Amino acid sequence: MTDRLVTSRATDEERGLENVLRPQTLDEYVGQEKMKESLRICIEAATQRREALDHVIFYGPPGLGKTTIAHIIAKEMGASLRSTSGLVLAHAGDVAAILTNLQAHDVLFIDEIHRLPASVEEALYPAMEDFQLDLVIGQGPAARTVKLDLPPFTLVGATTRAGSLTSPLRDRFGLVYRLEFYEPSELEAIVTRSAGVLGIGIDRDGAAEIARRARGTPRIVNRLIKRIRDYAQIKADGHITKQVAEEGLAWLGIDDAGFDDMDRKILLTIIEKFNGGPVGVESLAATVQEDKGTIEDVYEPYLIQAGFLDRTGRGRQVTRSAYDHFKRPSPFLM
Repeated sequence: MTDRLVTSRATDEERGLENVLRPQTLDEYVGQEKMKESLRICIEAATQRREALDHVIFYGPPGLGKTTIAHIIAKEMGASLRSTSGLVLAHAGDVAAILTNLQAHDVLFIDEIHRLPASVEEALYPAMEDFQLDLVIGQGPAARTVKLDLPPFTLVGATTRAGSLTSPLRDRFGLVYRLEFYEPSELEAIVTRSAGVLGIGIDRDGAAEIARRARGTPRIVNRLIKRIRDYAQIKADGHITKQVAEEGLAWLGIDDAGFDDMDRKILLTIIEKFNGGPVGVESLAATVQEDKGTIEDVYEPYLIQAGFLDRTGRGRQVTRSAYDHFKRPSPFLM
């Protein structure tokens, strides 16, 4: 699963490439037009008032640009960005150390913010509301609480599981945005821009073909163009046409729907061994020899979003689109 080309999770190897390809301004950022317009107005208003931007939270599937937009907010506000993750903030003292080193109007970005421990989350409440930090000095009966003033700052949170956020934390964000999957035309613009940054020659039809199979996710489209660049360099003098893109994607095992081997295995297993479903996820996981949680969190979201799989009360069931994609006789009425 970790080697999947179409996973929307970033690998350690890719983080450097993402930094190179990351847009620097709202004008360069492709897609999410409603969010961009709202942010543009709020940032301009806060800048005119010389105030920190309201705290912002972004939620949605991984790979859609939540980290990128946090960097853009800091740049548009003329502020510094401090990044961390809910996974590494284990104690209230960890977040206190970060907060006390912020300058006025700085941006603190916390990825996977739903993973914050309760003690850290509670320490954030007064910091977000009143720009104050409650510190406990001493131990036992001699312990006392001291309030430390903080400079105005903007907390930007990102999460793939908005439902896991506690209500008290969620309610303290003034701006809440959901990032949606991208349209092929938007991904085509990202392919073209990334190719230009990387110095790759690419035709419009080649860019469109890569974008069409990228599962609506910028991270995947950038990963694919990097791999197809290698194919084109050896097989096509380094220039990506539609034919080269098709051949490169076939070489990578990515079909017309953007499916890889495991996507196809899951759908075909339901069709061939369970008559299209419904089938329980435990039975499906045992048959395809994959972890139940991995199927639910990694494979199913795109298959459901793309309309090839339904999650019903009785189990998983493929749709007519799945039968059509694999050219199998469909039990659905014409």
